[in-house]
Amino acid sequence: VQLQASGGGLVQAGGSLRLSCAASGSIFSINYMSWYRQAPGMQRELVAKITSDGSTGYADSVNGRFTISRDNVKNTAYLQMNSLKPEDAAVYYCNAGVLVSRNYEYNFWGQGTQVTVSS
Repeated sequence: VQLQASGGGLVQAGGSLRLSCAASGSIFSINYMSWYRQAPGMQRELVAKITSDGSTGYADSVNGRFTISRDNVKNTAYLQMNSLKPEDAAVYYCNAGVLVSRNYEYNFWGQGTQVTVSS
């Protein structure tokens, strides 16, 4: 299973970006999909998570500005980031709990995508 993240880039403060994370490979189903981020010198932190039934959760720092969604047909998760702040700048990673068969779930990480926010 591979997770391919895309959509990062450079944006001015107050602007928006939309990240995508596409899962491919031997997938029975996907339980949850999440976005993490890691800024230089900082620990990786959970930004947003969406479960198979569409329930979502957000870090306090992004709640109300970021929206996570998923397309179960395309096995893709999205992170719509609005009102971006310089402190949102980081490498963003997607993460997913993937069932490769009915009874076996594994956690996978995608490669990071850089988000840079200029003030």
